[in-house]
Amino acid sequence: MVSVKVSRMGKTNTIFVDPDAKVNSLYYCRFVLGKGLLPDIQARCHQHKWTYQQDGASAHSARNITDYLKKEKIDFIGPDSPNLNPVDYAVWGPFSRVYHGQKFNTVEKLKQPITSDWKKTVATFY
Repeated sequence: MVSVKVSRMGKTNTIFVDPDAKVNSLYYCRFVLGKGLLPDIQARCHQHKWTYQQDGASAHSARNITDYLKKEKIDFIGPDSPNLNPVDYAVWGPFSRVYHGQKFNTVEKLKQPITSDWKKTVATFY
C-alpha cells in the first residue's frame, strides 16, 4: 500500500506501508498518519487551515483514528463524496494503467517508479 495526499499547498511525499505489515487502525494511526502523512502535511501547510479527508477503508475509519485526529485538533471529513478524493480518481487510476501487467521482482523495484512518477506528477486538481 502507498499513501499520498494533495492540496492547494502541494502534494505529500509517498508513504509506503511495510510489505509485511498488517494494516489495521493502530498501524495506520502510528505509521501512516503519525510518522508519515500528518507531519508532511503540517510542514507544507504551516499556519494555513486545512482539512484531512480519507477513504472509507476500515483502518481509516476506525474509532481510534477519529479519536486521534480529534486529539491532534485536525479537522477531517469522511469518504462521503468521491469528488473530494481526487487521488483515488486522478492519480491511482492512471498509475494503475501504467503499471498494469508489469512484473516487479521486489517491492523496492515497484517503489522506485511510483515515487519517481509521483514526483513528476503535476497536480492540476489543486
